[in-house]
Amino acid sequence: MKYAEESRRGNLTVVTEFILQGLSNHRELEVPLFSFYLLFYTITLTGNILLITITMDPALHNPMYFFLRVLSFLEICYTSVTVPKMLVNFLSEDKSISYMGCAVQMYFLLFLGASECFLLAAMAYDRYVAICNPLRYRLIMNRVVCLSLAILSWFSGNVVSLVQTVWVFILPFCGSNKINYFFCDIPPLIKLSCIDTSQYEMQLFSASILVIFTPFTLILVSYIFIISTILKMASAEGRHKAFSTCSSHLIVVTLYYGCSSLIYLRPNFINLPDSNKVLSLIYTTVTPTLNPFIYSLRNKEVKEALRRILGDVMKRKIFSHRK
Repeated sequence: MKYAEESRRGNLTVVTEFILQGLSNHRELEVPLFSFYLLFYTITLTGNILLITITMDPALHNPMYFFLRVLSFLEICYTSVTVPKMLVNFLSEDKSISYMGCAVQMYFLLFLGASECFLLAAMAYDRYVAICNPLRYRLIMNRVVCLSLAILSWFSGNVVSLVQTVWVFILPFCGSNKINYFFCDIPPLIKLSCIDTSQYEMQLFSASILVIFTPFTLILVSYIFIISTILKMASAEGRHKAFSTCSSHLIVVTLYYGCSSLIYLRPNFINLPDSNKVLSLIYTTVTPTLNPFIYSLRNKEVKEALRRILGDVMKRKIFSHRK
């Protein structure tokens, strides 16, 4: 497989494609891994599509479920950027990805990941208004505000992704083309550059702090006010109900921000490739799979909407049989 071409200005070889080395070098594990992650991917798609369908129920037309639908859509797209290519590579001898294909994959991965960071902050603000200012909740979180927050999260993700992707792909790649990863991500890619990238790595670290901690700070401030308000509630039932509406969001925030912080904010001297792969698997495959279960199993309204949908389906089947 040819992966480089000679430069006209000398003997410098320029990388034109990359080889994704994947999760394991053991060929005997590839079929079991393919089956395992195909199952995960199927559950992710089914769960998130089902959650979007359930929350379209008229009884669930409120801001919290609007943001939940957007989150589920992001999760479907996010996993679809990396998992299909990973599955193909498990069964293929050719594990290459073109230079442009790698850039496109990185752009969408960063775009969707950063958008989700900012969307989780918007969801925290929604919970803050619902609990701290319940009488004005519908007035403050109207359709225009919800749509604006969703668009702002996507716009912010796009800006972050565009800057970071262009920044990485202006680096010269003229040595090895083997990426010790299962998708095109910034940390393993910049290691392949044939120049000193220490300054670039510091810029990446600074950008990661900005992208991760800006929305995380907004989430933290929102929950400080939320917890303060909940603790002032007189009834234990009210406190329990308020905490239950936030618990699912807190679990997702912990999983997502925890893994991404450990990957992008660790110093280089403790940056271990294999541990990065495990963490990347958690937030690219495991977290999107768990999200529908986290939000549905802990939510009475979602479970009731699911019962209504299943009841309607059963009634249609009985009616069609009688005909």
